[in-house]
Amino acid sequence: MADVKSGAGLTDQEAKEFNEFFMQGMSSFIGVAVFAHLLAWFWRPWL
Repeated sequence: MADVKSGAGLTDQEAKEFNEFFMQGMSSFIGVAVFAHLLAWFWRPWL
């Protein structure tokens, strides 16, 4: 049975794997951003 490719040229398994790495990267980025905002808040509260 041939692998069915999506419009992006990925198989279903490849798309799931890409999504997993993308979500991990996005979660890490958001975590770092929240931490940086907390540090800035402790340094100079803006509200």
